[in-house]
Amino acid sequence: MGHNILHEKSKRFALRIVRLNRFLSKSKHEYVIGKQLLRCGTSIGANVTEAIYAQSTADFYAKLHIALKEAAETEYWLELLHESGILNDKEYVSIHADLRELLRLLTAILKHDPKGH
Repeated sequence: MGHNILHEKSKRFALRIVRLNRFLSKSKHEYVIGKQLLRCGTSIGANVTEAIYAQSTADFYAKLHIALKEAAETEYWLELLHESGILNDKEYVSIHADLRELLRLLTAILKHDPKGH
């Protein structure tokens, strides 16, 4: 059940990233960071989905570890967009809160990794 919540939240987050990328390119004429953000921000949910259909326990945890790394990279790009003034406080705070929730969920699940990858 916890994995379903993670799946739903990561997909909703990916949709927010897609819309943010569209906003960045159309309104802010920001393409380079937006493309990086689009890649890693949508990859979180893709890896969570792959984990659901993992071939083994080790594969499950490996996919979630990748999702966690992609979430960390997403956080970096969002911070750059915010600290450079491309995203204002309101735009940043909302999406960053969703990202922090994904990071917490992933971290909580990965604490149960039997091999401690």
